[in-house]
Amino acid sequence: MGQRIHFVVDPQGWCCMGLIIFVWLYNTIFIPKVILFPHYEEGNISVMAVLCYYFCSLFCIASLFRASVADPGKLPENPKIPITELEHWELCNKCNMMRPKRSHHCSRCGHCVRRMDHHCPWINNCVGEDNHWLFLQLCFYTQILSSYTLILDFCHYYYFLPLKKENW
Repeated sequence: MGQRIHFVVDPQGWCCMGLIIFVWLYNTIFIPKVILFPHYEEGNISVMAVLCYYFCSLFCIASLFRASVADPGKLPENPKIPITELEHWELCNKCNMMRPKRSHHCSRCGHCVRRMDHHCPWINNCVGEDNHWLFLQLCFYTQILSSYTLILDFCHYYYFLPLKKENW
């Protein structure tokens, strides 16, 4: 498993990454300012709720960065094929390189990737053998952060705001 840094030059991918980073920054600044900090000052939520939100947010952006720059399993230019495994390799008709049978050629990246799942524009990278677990980690942390934000929004509109109106 290689941990080489890998960048893809794809305008659509950079737009998707920019959109994700904008949404992440917006939620990291807006949600605490509107929901977490006012309710923390009122004593409705604890400091742990605020810290958990920031930890989830940090894990989410860190896993996005790791999944987007990790090498997905790009095949080298001249792979050394053992004679005993020659029957498990085939010729790629797009880049004319030898590749393992479960590899696929990515038209966006322009190279073959071992065990390629798909090219994800949201991370601007292929999801392959070497970064598949990082992509799954990103999906998990994004789901945790989204669920936590949804719960906070629900509590804000259906619990904390009616609580303020009754106290008036």
